[in-house]
Amino acid sequence: MSDDIPAPPFVYDGLDPAPQPKPTIEKASEAVKDTVLRVGAAIDAGRRPGMPLSILSNIAREAPLGSLLVAFLLGVAVARRR
Repeated sequence: MSDDIPAPPFVYDGLDPAPQPKPTIEKASEAVKDTVLRVGAAIDAGRRPGMPLSILSNIAREAPLGSLLVAFLLGVAVARRR
């Protein structure tokens, strides 16, 4: 018999600790960041030469008052449908 007492094993010896759940605010923040990245990528893709946003910006640059008139009339037409 020996006087040495073996140390007890650690509680988590060989086991992974349970993952902590993410708070709701952190999940929402990640979703917003992901959405912003996707929208930004879509806008960048639309601004390439020959794409619709590129064409619209060129038209607005060449004729700002005409573009403003068209946007106003389009807004009035959409507002009347509701």
